[in-house]
Amino acid sequence: MPVEIPFRRDFAFEYGRLEAVAPGVRRIVAKNPGPFTFRGTGTYVVGDGAVAIIDPGPDLAEHIAALLTSLADERVTHILVTHTHRDHSPAAAAVKAATGAPTYGFGPHAGGKRGDAGSEEGGDWDFVPDVVVRDGDWIAGGNWRFEAVHTPGHTSNHLCFALPDAGILFSGDHVMGWSTSVIAPPDGDMAAYMASLDKLLARRDQTYWPTHGPAIVEPERHVRAFIAHRRERETGIVDCLRAGCETIEAIVERLYVGLNPALRSAAGRSVLAHLVDLAARDIVASDGPPTLAAHYRLRRAGRPD
Repeated sequence: MPVEIPFRRDFAFEYGRLEAVAPGVRRIVAKNPGPFTFRGTGTYVVGDGAVAIIDPGPDLAEHIAALLTSLADERVTHILVTHTHRDHSPAAAAVKAATGAPTYGFGPHAGGKRGDAGSEEGGDWDFVPDVVVRDGDWIAGGNWRFEAVHTPGHTSNHLCFALPDAGILFSGDHVMGWSTSVIAPPDGDMAAYMASLDKLLARRDQTYWPTHGPAIVEPERHVRAFIAHRRERETGIVDCLRAGCETIEAIVERLYVGLNPALRSAAGRSVLAHLVDLAARDIVASDGPPTLAAHYRLRRAGRPD
């Protein structure tokens, strides 16, 4: 029986309006809906008077204007970026220019090369943080303080930002309520993603606020379901190889029944991420480096550990 993920897709909001979603936390949603952004990018504002912005969003003039207008009577002191995809970080430049606030992030985009089509919204190659943040660093200002939690997997530079005093974790794209995260090599890494999920299980955050979609109010249950789903997907890939499917195209065809054609490329990259991990664990072999075009086979009998 397939793993049941407790998805949350009920999402009430108004584009361009900064709205309170929790004590000391507001959100404004960019009008960039799509198959990888759900209803759009949710930019969070934490604090009152002296505020931090998390994931300023895409380079969308109307979104940037609405955000800055909403904060006209307040002072932006920090701009925090969970990771450098084009639906998360590009607006940081305009917000910094308008407010003078420094940007904070793990580092610039690292995977692939400029111009890669890839999947999702693509990499933001221009963002370089003013302040480089590492796992466990604290960022304080106003009446709030964040703990940085490095969660590589979706991207190598992905950070979550925790507000321990409030039991909140801003989870970016690492854990979302409306969908699973895309893990797309070369920057996406399945082994790192699974380790990052385990890392979150060891924490005691009570509510996740992802950049896309509604809050996750039972985070432990959600994370455990994500882990089980990935293990189930891994087993399915091994079964496909055992049945004679040698290519990612054949595996996607067999494994993702009824898949939206717009998501086929992302599914292929997710399968590739699993195959890279399986190859590293000596379960799968390929004719050369693991790529989207390679042919694959089981290296030994049995199922993954």
